[in-house]
Amino acid sequence: MTDHPSLRTAATELFGVRYPIVQTGMGWVSGARLTAATAAAGGLGILASATMRLSELSAAIDKVRERTDNPFGVNLLPSQPDAAERIALIIDRGVPVASFAAAPRPDQVATLREAGTATIVTVGAPRHAEKMAGIGVDAVIAQGAEGGGHTGTIPTALLVPGVVAATAGSGLVVLAAGGMRDGSSLAAARVWGADGIAMGTRFLLTAESQVPDHVKDVYLGSGLNSTVVTRAIDGAPQRVIRTDVIDGLESARGPARLVRAASNALRFSRASGTSPLDLLRSARAMHANGERTWSQVLLAANAPMMTKASVVNGDLDVGILPTGQVVGSIADLPTVDDLVTEIMADASSALRAVCSSEDPATEHPTSQEI
Repeated sequence: MTDHPSLRTAATELFGVRYPIVQTGMGWVSGARLTAATAAAGGLGILASATMRLSELSAAIDKVRERTDNPFGVNLLPSQPDAAERIALIIDRGVPVASFAAAPRPDQVATLREAGTATIVTVGAPRHAEKMAGIGVDAVIAQGAEGGGHTGTIPTALLVPGVVAATAGSGLVVLAAGGMRDGSSLAAARVWGADGIAMGTRFLLTAESQVPDHVKDVYLGSGLNSTVVTRAIDGAPQRVIRTDVIDGLESARGPARLVRAASNALRFSRASGTSPLDLLRSARAMHANGERTWSQVLLAANAPMMTKASVVNGDLDVGILPTGQVVGSIADLPTVDDLVTEIMADASSALRAVCSSEDPATEHPTSQEI
């Protein structure tokens, strides 16, 4: 069966990929192997660079290029002290896509745009998408409340159509995230007006994901009600699997959390090659940009280090398990290629079922018609 015509979208054109499926840049998870596998399968794989040293990012780009000639992207934190060097590296190495986990500065977007690098920003509200379109961002990932890790409060089924409506006519490419997992998800996203889907948890639970097997087993054993949104990790809302670690953080008093954060800040400094002084500069920038309050800034190192403890070291006694609510509907660990192939086949079938070929007006629907 050939792919449904409406699965050739503005997203596939912008990124130069075959399928409108994006694997998000998950810290400690989206390394070269997973990113290359997604790119090779026809989707857009994104390297998570915030937890890498600059030299490690350079090496990871090389590893992806050794495994596939297809386009891929790199995820960045705009407030990192060496963000300019990372952007320069991306441009110099010809990486076609840069994504941001938080709102980038206009000058960062302009630098990438002048180099011909497409930009993606994750948003949680229509007004955020409007602002990103206004500074020249090419695409947004509209992540609904069901999404994993740091997340907002608007459900995906309300957020995505809202973002599409708010940015109509701007040329902004919209990707739906939060609860995306299969072909029906992609079909639904297209009906909402999105140009494709972005997935984190579903790609985390694949054969190529480097997460330890016993940690994947915990994910696979989780139900739809096994997650919780907590502020106890780093002061910002984050969806994770509810564990004894999370219950302990929820019950801990403020000073105990801050002591943990200070310790994790030093560990993150060593792991990422960022000096303590640069961490302070980054924290000041996040506060000045309105991204975090001072209390949230002090706790900010908790999330990456506690995530590393589980998804890299496999230590469930101290680590956390960021995940989307969709984890409760995932029961297998396919290869990335099998996953992408199945999503496209099922999405095509679903779209043909709702767009009857007997009606000439819907035989080859445009993005606006489905």
